[in-house]
Amino acid sequence: MDPQTKNCQNCKNNFTIESEDFSFYEKIKVPPPTFCPECRKQRRLAFRNTHSLYKRKDSFSDKDIISIYSPDKNLVVIDQKTWWGDGWEPMDYAIEYDFSKPFFEQWKDFRNKFPLQSLSNSNAVNSDYCNVAEESKDCYLISASWKNERVMYSNSITDCKDSLDLFVVHRTEFSYENINCADSYKIFYCENSSSCTDSYFLYDCIGCTDCFMSSNQRNKSYMMYNQQYSKEEYKKKLNELELNKFSKIIEYKKYFESLKISSLHKFAQIISAQNATGDNIKGAKNAKHCFDVIDGPEDSKYIFWGGMKMKDAYDCGPGIGDGELLYEAFDGAVHGSRNLFTSVVYGSRNVEYSFNCYNSSDLFGCIGLRKKQYCIFNKQYTKEEFINLRDLIVKHMNDMPYTDAKGRTYGYGEFFPIELSPFAYNETVAQDYYPLTKEQSSELGYAWKEKESRDYVPTVGATSLPDDIKEVADDITKEVIECLHKGQCQDRCSVAFKILPQEILFYKRFDIPLPRLCYGCRHSERLNKRNPMKLWQRQCMCDKKHSHHQDKCQIEFETSYAPNRPEVIYCEKCYQQEVY
Repeated sequence: MDPQTKNCQNCKNNFTIESEDFSFYEKIKVPPPTFCPECRKQRRLAFRNTHSLYKRKDSFSDKDIISIYSPDKNLVVIDQKTWWGDGWEPMDYAIEYDFSKPFFEQWKDFRNKFPLQSLSNSNAVNSDYCNVAEESKDCYLISASWKNERVMYSNSITDCKDSLDLFVVHRTEFSYENINCADSYKIFYCENSSSCTDSYFLYDCIGCTDCFMSSNQRNKSYMMYNQQYSKEEYKKKLNELELNKFSKIIEYKKYFESLKISSLHKFAQIISAQNATGDNIKGAKNAKHCFDVIDGPEDSKYIFWGGMKMKDAYDCGPGIGDGELLYEAFDGAVHGSRNLFTSVVYGSRNVEYSFNCYNSSDLFGCIGLRKKQYCIFNKQYTKEEFINLRDLIVKHMNDMPYTDAKGRTYGYGEFFPIELSPFAYNETVAQDYYPLTKEQSSELGYAWKEKESRDYVPTVGATSLPDDIKEVADDITKEVIECLHKGQCQDRCSVAFKILPQEILFYKRFDIPLPRLCYGCRHSERLNKRNPMKLWQRQCMCDKKHSHHQDKCQIEFETSYAPNRPEVIYCEKCYQQEVY
């Protein structure tokens, strides 16, 4: 089928459905979308809450539990250990399909009465305050993570140890405040760097050891401000930098921002990939508009935070991988096939419009099932009954589509409407990547959660903390520190925070000054340093003489660097000749 231009029923902007897209939709037997790719991603993210944690009562035991669902939400929420236990039966909550009501209306009523697990925190050891986390040990406030030990205040990390304040970091130890880094040891305040050791403030460096405030370096040692020193000179200068003082770190951070702008920038961080567009991609093939993906994907499009050998996947993530024929799904797959419009569905096949299901097949509209087959709204059917009823429901979804408060319609082929999310918009990851004000959220028909008053009183202000970590007493762990933003920012400010005993040990071990912001504000600072998940068509800015051009380079590409940004952006060939 030839490409077609459609008008998004949400943002009202035009978007193009390519021939390859129609082929994919035909393969999985769904109609083409009526929302543009950006609005589809925003819609999924509005169902994913990774950071907002609350205390509420367990609906079964009435005990206090930590949950992603705030206590003001009229939901049935139980401790995750109880949820995984044998003391209740998910099939007991089954309902009959009602052809007098739209599917999404029925699903919301079903979801609101079904026991939901308080957190998504599997195989955790001493890591109660982690969410969307797998195999965490002695961790605290980490999310979108897998196989981490003794890590705190971090997001989108895998296989890290003994580190704090990381964002999109893999296989790294003894590190602090790093963004988009991997395979490193004892690195601090670094971005877009890998295979580095004992270094500070590195940008776009690979294989560097004992370096400070440098960029575009490869396999170097004893570099400072991009200048080469002897080992003795470097050590002497490093000792004079006073990295243990907060005031000095602030100065270095400001310089680092100017260093990044003056550095050369490759149009995208794409490694070992064929026919791929997006950013932070490793090992992909035929992957378009993908961001933060590793070990794949293949023949996929519009993927965010995933990969792991997935194939034939569209509009998936965050947290999706190792599956095939995936569409409008997040947090799941892993040996799955044909997961459509799902969240937290693992190891399952032919599952549609379902949530929190495992090792199952042939489900439609189900929640919380494990090792089940041929179920609709958790009710058991024979194979023939399931196929016939499923086809009737698909027809009914199109004959009687759901219409939200703003007149947007949802038939079969669309993900769940945002107004069905169990979270307020500003509680979710959507607020991170598509930030809205309260007024904008209300105009779009999305729920908004007001900041709650806290029952604690700060005992010390951030500006009163010692400048030097060496002057901080161990009893700082008893203080309630007022965040520098005091709750006046648009971030997830908690107004105040505490320093934990294991945290102060880390700061003192590596001479790191105390933070002045709460975790929510620190996360937002890291997030704002990353490029958006959008692409612009641009031309290489290199005007030097290279083997493939004599004057200005004519190569064009898609990049996440917007045209009005100050950075110098190079194509792959020019970047390689200048940096390597």
